[in-house]
Amino acid sequence: MPTRQITGTTVTVPPLGDNITEVTVTRWLKRPGEEVTADEPLLEVATDKVDSEIPAPAAGTLLEILAAEDEVVPIGGALALIGTPDPASESPTDATSEPPHISATESGTAAESSSESAAVRDVAVSAATTPDGSNPAIGGGPAVSLSATPSETGVTAHIPSAQPGDRVERLPRIRQTIARRMLESLQTSAQLTTVVEADVTRIARLRDESKADFLGRTGVKLSFLPFFTKAAIEALAEHPVINAAVNADCTEVTYHAAVHLGMAVDSSKGLMVPVIRDAQKLNIPALAQAITENAELVRSGRIGPDTLSGGTFTITNTGSRGALFDTPIVNQPQSAVLGMGAVAERVVPQHDSTGAVSFGVRSMVYLSLSYDHRIIDGADAARYLATVRRRLDSGFTAEELV
Repeated sequence: MPTRQITGTTVTVPPLGDNITEVTVTRWLKRPGEEVTADEPLLEVATDKVDSEIPAPAAGTLLEILAAEDEVVPIGGALALIGTPDPASESPTDATSEPPHISATESGTAAESSSESAAVRDVAVSAATTPDGSNPAIGGGPAVSLSATPSETGVTAHIPSAQPGDRVERLPRIRQTIARRMLESLQTSAQLTTVVEADVTRIARLRDESKADFLGRTGVKLSFLPFFTKAAIEALAEHPVINAAVNADCTEVTYHAAVHLGMAVDSSKGLMVPVIRDAQKLNIPALAQAITENAELVRSGRIGPDTLSGGTFTITNTGSRGALFDTPIVNQPQSAVLGMGAVAERVVPQHDSTGAVSFGVRSMVYLSLSYDHRIIDGADAARYLATVRRRLDSGFTAEELV
């Protein structure tokens, strides 16, 4: 019997960014025996940060699939072989066979990794806590080991059997990641939330007066989000414990010199959390542009995995869907996350210098800070929120929008 020739170019898992050590094969786009061209999408893989298409590193025939769907493969691990089949052993069956649907627990075929890895096209999937409406939602999810199971976390639940008319679906990888992250975050840290209310009437007026000119100059719509973000970042300089991280043993605290701001953006496949590096150096126009650019990269599927890690502080725009406030979950290993609710007009009493009371319609917003009580006390959180509130109450100037 002829022996099938399987020599050729080995398709391997390319580097996908810092802290990503393995991927899960989610879908093969080609079948054994089919012809592929160089850089043609070959398969889809998933990580806890991003889903990606891996293209063929060379043109030829897909000779063999070495990693089945749902199988976990390390970075550099072999996925498939591409080359020229042995004509003596080629048969119609080879060219029409389906990709193997093998349990991830079954062993795959080992192969030498290629020293060169193919480029990866990233598609939008990542984890965060809240969705957004017209503006990107800001938030993030903590990184955890994807090997954790419910039994390892000590959580068990009885799920009733499906009844007629029920629909049962496999939980997508991204939702599995979100579930693990949220549970792990609450089990890792002692979380508490403090809420204050801020008057943003001056900001609302400035925004209304400036948004047309701002759009013409920058090409970006002026929302409330850049103002809130700027105030939150400035306050971190006065309260460094909010932009800090404690080690696993609770013996050391790292106070970050830079503010790497995590931003969660809703997409058709889930929420991604791109990070704005050195956000403390950016003014309002630059922040508005960074927020918009990250949202566009996510929704177009062009965000890279390196942009999805390294955050030191998170902001979640909980008001983007009209919520007044929520109690967001801290993005591990960070120590705090700031939630910003919907801006709403309300009748608010005001006192003048003589003590006389008047009533007027004001633009108000709730700010909620969830934090790790292991290193941040309630008084620390209240002081930070007070600083943010004062900055928002005092407003910004037209010069700060240039």
